[in-house]
Amino acid sequence: MTKAGFPPIGSARLRAGRRSEAGRIYLITFATESRRKTFSEWELARIAARSLCDSLLWRQSLLMCWVLMPDHWHGLIELGPRESLSMLVRGLKGTCARAVNLASGHRGALWASGFHDHGIRYDEELVGVARYVVLNPVRAGLVARLEQYPFWDAMWLDQGEHRG
Repeated sequence: MTKAGFPPIGSARLRAGRRSEAGRIYLITFATESRRKTFSEWELARIAARSLCDSLLWRQSLLMCWVLMPDHWHGLIELGPRESLSMLVRGLKGTCARAVNLASGHRGALWASGFHDHGIRYDEELVGVARYVVLNPVRAGLVARLEQYPFWDAMWLDQGEHRG
């Protein structure tokens, strides 16, 4: 409830009750502003994918798998110590927006405010959740096989098979 006694709306509703637990695994999703299909353009998707995987952003938390779709990003992360979900997502979105806006000459918001998170329960199969994440392009009809889609990665792949 807000101070006025009304339930929160929009991104405030997403933050209501949000907790950040170090060592917990979360499925994170955030979308582009107005669900624009910004990353349908290959070069902007490449720049975004590279910036979202920048090792400087992942000093504490672990990016286990991710996929960049034309209008949103999914990531499975293990939250590191002294880091909150909000702080991590703000860094991801800000770094990516700067890189994409610089390359495209776009001004204004790249990402919609807020994000969705789901804390993975200990009884959920982690690899199954990861498969769900990376198979988004196949379910969306963007490709017939995951190998045809370049903007994803998972820590379970051999080093020689790195994507993105």
